[in-house]
Amino acid sequence: MTTALVLGDQLTRQAGPLAAEHDVDPDRVLMVESRAFATRRRYHSQKLTLLFAAMRNFRDALRDDGWTVRYERADTFRQGFERFFADHPDETLVAMEPASHGAGRGLRDAVSTAGGDLELVANETFLCSPEAFDEWHAGAYDDADTYRQEEFYRWMRRRTGFLLTDDGEPEGGSWNYDEQNRETPPADYESPPLPTFDYGEHVGEVREWVEEAVETWGSDEEFGWPVRRGQALDALADFCANRLADFGPYQDAMVGGEWALDHSLLSAAINLGLLHPREVVEAAVETYREREDVPLNSVEGFVRQLLGWREFVRHVYRREMPDLADANQLDHERDLPPLYRDAGATDAACLSEAVGHVEERGYAHHIERLMLLSNFALTYGTDPRELTEWFHRSFVDGFHWVTVPNVVGMGVYASDAFATKPYASSAAYVDRMSDYCDDCPYDPDATTGDDACPFNSLYWDFLDHHEERFRHNHRMAAVYHHWDERDEDERDAVRERAAEVRRAARDGSL
Repeated sequence: MTTALVLGDQLTRQAGPLAAEHDVDPDRVLMVESRAFATRRRYHSQKLTLLFAAMRNFRDALRDDGWTVRYERADTFRQGFERFFADHPDETLVAMEPASHGAGRGLRDAVSTAGGDLELVANETFLCSPEAFDEWHAGAYDDADTYRQEEFYRWMRRRTGFLLTDDGEPEGGSWNYDEQNRETPPADYESPPLPTFDYGEHVGEVREWVEEAVETWGSDEEFGWPVRRGQALDALADFCANRLADFGPYQDAMVGGEWALDHSLLSAAINLGLLHPREVVEAAVETYREREDVPLNSVEGFVRQLLGWREFVRHVYRREMPDLADANQLDHERDLPPLYRDAGATDAACLSEAVGHVEERGYAHHIERLMLLSNFALTYGTDPRELTEWFHRSFVDGFHWVTVPNVVGMGVYASDAFATKPYASSAAYVDRMSDYCDDCPYDPDATTGDDACPFNSLYWDFLDHHEERFRHNHRMAAVYHHWDERDEDERDAVRERAAEVRRAARDGSL
């Protein structure tokens, strides 16, 4: 007999062993809620509440539909498997291959040690299979270490047919409308209200258990994530109806007091399996087809996040692990400063706001992640493994396959697997794309002096320190021209200010 093993990030009947059209026809379902997972890291409390409440709700939905579900709350996965096989010694477990490196091998070992058998089938919660990606990559590049997201994204558009004309060309004549997606909303702009959910018993139960039994960080008071498929579908419909239209132009904007703006907030539901990326893309494209007020740049920008970026980083991670996780090509070794644990540890408005979003919600949108949280860690000189660990345990949508390529490969340029330059910037970017600088005690136009924005001196000091590596990068030549215009006294002043900023950040007094 066969039992479907459903993991916490595979809560779906749209794919895998529980899908009606799948070759596997399991007799029952096994789910294991592992306390060891909860205590492995000091996770954000909302991450654990979301995961375990979603698992319990998925269990209940299966039982309501007639499935026999064995739900083990155990100290470890191994203990849960031992209990199951004690009652069902002849059963074979079938699960989708986990996306995170080594997780499949770990499951096999745990099942084997417990005296059972495990069959892993293809993970169908993505839009591009490993075989398809590898075939594309082999045909696209002579160099096995070359990855370019834009080329992959265009191939995926052609492969799926999303936003293509009848003759196979990109709708509107361009593949990418990113240039139209860098606006900031007017001062009187109000983002649409977010949907709310009736959680029933499980969110409260899990929250109480987490508070009593697990050491976490962050607040659970503002919990507002879908924990059931129906809620996730409602969240998708709400995004398409109320925020997709403005998502494009404002997707890179940062506004004080606005933690969500027009973002979809669907990444956690997708990464848990409550939504399949295909149905999310289809819903967005259908909304664009039906409504004249949804511009092409909005839907294309959203489709690119899922069809292009999410699929791309999954496969780069798959191919480049395990080396990618330990990559540190810039030899950065500083500890993560206290401001990442406490938004009050810095007076810099942008950093305090972004860390505050993570503390309160377990979330910050992609520009806050890249151009604030990662940018500061990069120019500060943080050990990339420390920042990766922080992202992994702090974000409700963070899993190893997500955080490693995004942080290591793009956020802090610890690997050149797919980024061609570091995403380092001065305060000019923050000032252009946000209103944070308006009420900040630091001056975005000053590089030296006590009130100079920390991003400015760190940026130039970073370029100075890594000049040998970056000066001849064709995308950075103009930047070094500006550095060359400074005399040695000016450069020394920048270096001294950068050292002061690092000391203050390290001491929690920035």
